[in-house]
Amino acid sequence: MLAYVAGWLSGALFLAIERKSRFVRFHAWQSVLTFLPIFLALWFVPLWFLFWPVSVALWILLMYKAFHGERFKLPVVGDMADRRAGR
Repeated sequence: MLAYVAGWLSGALFLAIERKSRFVRFHAWQSVLTFLPIFLALWFVPLWFLFWPVSVALWILLMYKAFHGERFKLPVVGDMADRRAGR
């Protein structure tokens, strides 16, 4: 769950410090691959206010699922995170 707390920043932090837990690395990668593009869109897309409610809902969902020990995979990003976490 902590990999999602500060969006892509906390995901990147967990990638830097966690080497053993595939579960933690999966959620860290999914956090980075999901929230970094959203972060960039919020800064550079003129209609940023459309992204905000969706990103908050997604953030809460992902933290909830990770807290309960679920390996909840988002479409596309989840598969990418799964491949990277297996290294």
